[in-house]
Formats: sequence, structure tokens, C-alpha cells
Amino acid sequence: MNPRSPCLPIALAFTMLLAGTAAAQEEVEPRVPCTEDAMIVFDASGSMAGNMVQGLFSAVTRIDEVRKALAQVLPNAARFRKIGLITYGPGPHTQCNVRLDFPPMPNATERIMSVVNGLTPAGKTPLVAGVQQAAEVLQHRTEKGVVVLLTDGEETCGGAPCALGKLLRENSRDLTVHVIGFQLRAFSWTGAQSIHDVKCLAEETGGLYISAQNRQDLIEAFEKTLGCPMMSAVGGVLR
Repeated sequence: MNPRSPCLPIALAFTMLLAGTAAAQEEVEPRVPCTEDAMIVFDASGSMAGNMVQGLFSAVTRIDEVRKALAQVLPNAARFRKIGLITYGPGPHTQCNVRLDFPPMPNATERIMSVVNGLTPAGKTPLVAGVQQAAEVLQHRTEKGVVVLLTDGEETCGGAPCALGKLLRENSRDLTVHVIGFQLRAFSWTGAQSIHDVKCLAEETGGLYISAQNRQDLIEAFEKTLGCPMMSAVGGVLR
């Protein structure tokens, strides 16, 4: 080819333009939301057997309301991400029990509901140990992940929620811990500190602290933390 041919600089410029465009696309490519593996850390401590209206008798327990809320939210949420389950509480009332039911799996709705529906609330509230185990299951040091902690009371097994949040922030690749505080009362004798502790756990990891008082609140909280409102279903319908 003639070194002075005008085709050479034009071809070179076109090649550089394509390379630049590809690099720009790579840099601005948006992160796909709601696809990280998730772990639910489920409160089945003794207080979850309490009635819904604190101070008044009710046939509806807290755990019943959570079951109904999860049953409504999970079918859609589990379509987009793998979800696993850890339960804490069930067992002797003096013990701090944490159980890994299963790691994240696709289409986990039926398996989660089978476990949750079979729980008998009892035991203490080792929520910090539950979140720690969920983080390990999600391989938080090298992988992205989401933990959704449900609690209706304060940590009662010696854990420090705020300190755990800071530790996870410093040692995780990208782990977000959301906290749903179910009927946590700021005016109870431990309520204000309990809310502060779990709110700090969420905020240190970039997560949400959501207060829920009833089933509808729980549904909205699980949708915000587990659901994928920005993902489009087949046919372009926004969920």
C-alpha cells in the first residue's frame, strides 16, 4: 500500500473510534440491580410468639404476620435472585441458637415457606451471630451479597450489631445488610438502644433500616429489600 494513501489515516481513525466507543460503553455499563445472592436471617425467638397488639390479646402472632408477608413477596423476588435462609431462636429459652437452613438457591419460595411455617418460636435473639453466618455463606470477602435481617427485639446473646456492621464494611467486597425491625418500640426500656444498634448495623453496610408495625408494612419492607422493582418481566412489564 502507498504509505501516503489517504485510506490509512481514515482506517486508523475509524479503528480508534471503535475502540474508544467500546471502552466508554464498558465504563458506563450500569450495574444490574437485584441479582446478588441473598440470605434471610429470620427471627424465630420466643418473642415472635407474642400477639400482634402489644398489651392486648390477639389470636394473630407476630410470626404469623411475617409468614403471610413473606408468602406474598417471595414468589416474585425469588424469580430474580437466589435466596437462602438462616433462622435464629428456636430451642430452649436459655440458649442462643442459630441454624443454617440452606444457602442461596434459585426459586426458593417453597423451601423457605416450608421451613418458616414449621418454626415454633422460642429461645434468645442471637441476631449478630445470624448475620455473621449469613455473611460467611455469601462469601462476603470476595462476592457481592445481600442480607435481610428480621428482628422484633434486641440482641440478647452478647453480640454488638454496630461493631459487626463496621467489621463487615471494612472486610467485605460488597455486602449490604438490610434490617426490618418488626414492632420495635423506641419507648420500651431497651427499645431506643435496640433500634440504634440495628440501624447502625444497616447503615454501616449501606443498607436500609425499615420499621414495620403490621403485615402491610412487612410486605413493603420485604419488597424493598428482597424484591426487584427495577427489573422488567417478560413483555416489558415493570415489576
